[in-house]
Amino acid sequence: MRILLVEDDPDLSRQLKLTLGDAGYAVDHAPDGEEAQFLGETEPYDAVILDLGLPKVDGVSVLERWRRGNVATPVLILTARGAWSDKVAGFDAGADDYLAKPFHTEELLARLRALLRRSAGHAAPSLSCGALRLDPRAARASVNGEPLRLTSLEYRLLHYMMMHQGRVIGRTELVEHLYDQDFDRDSNTIEVFIGRLRKKLGADRIETVRGLGYRLAPLPGEEAA
Repeated sequence: MRILLVEDDPDLSRQLKLTLGDAGYAVDHAPDGEEAQFLGETEPYDAVILDLGLPKVDGVSVLERWRRGNVATPVLILTARGAWSDKVAGFDAGADDYLAKPFHTEELLARLRALLRRSAGHAAPSLSCGALRLDPRAARASVNGEPLRLTSLEYRLLHYMMMHQGRVIGRTELVEHLYDQDFDRDSNTIEVFIGRLRKKLGADRIETVRGLGYRLAPLPGEEAA
């Protein structure tokens, strides 16, 4: 899952990038509203964390421009504590949730997980696909109760496929949602990670749809999520 973090405070930005990375997200950072607007319009993010007090272009204006341009990416806004008018302006501009500064990173992660679940149509905090389970809160997965040992990129790939299970996902889409902007992207590496996941999940759980991509689905006899 790929996140755009829009925050002008260098220290907070570094802390949040580390926290989000440790939680299994690919993170791009924009330090001002101008760059944020460009990235939000040109890159396919799963969610945006948007500070409202930004240089060059304020966060509300950025959000309004995104929504006018039909950018539907879920947005969590960050506001100063007690600035209720900023919260109202953010929601009216098209925000999906807000968090007041200062905040605990655990709450930020919880709100982000909820935002991603809602946008993908999931209600439960954990994801399941037959005997396969994934808990975004702990960044862990298991099959038949047995824990899976996954690398960071394997976890990101599995997380994204479980959020969109049952749908055919192309390699280009996977690349766009697994790697941050600075990563040396190569769609051929997706095949490598798919192969690794098949060894750990079972060869039949991820289907190759020739010419289109991959689909994660329950095995015959298993219940869907």
